Amino acid sequence: MTDMLLAQLTDPFRVGLIVALFVTMLRTSGVTGTLLPLAAGVVFVAVIIPTTMQAGRGPVWQAVAMGIVSNAIILAVVMAAWALFRRLRG
Repeated sequence: MTDMLLAQLTDPFRVGLIVALFVTMLRTSGVTGTLLPLAAGVVFVAVIIPTTMQAGRGPVWQAVAMGIVSNAIILAVVMAAWALFRRLRG
């Protein structure tokens, strides 16, 4: 499980999708809000990657569950970096 989590945390495709999700949330937060789009995006990315790119690498439900965890970690890092940027910018 640890190997799967580390592999997902370092997957550039996954990181790019989460960063794009965050940027999209910033642009549309006035209309759609913040929490619901982020939660839906985290689950969507966690489901879509293993179901389309994982051929015979174990149970899909484990990959999805670890994907939700890894996506949440990546999103937390992105949100912390954004908060730090905003604080330093003034």
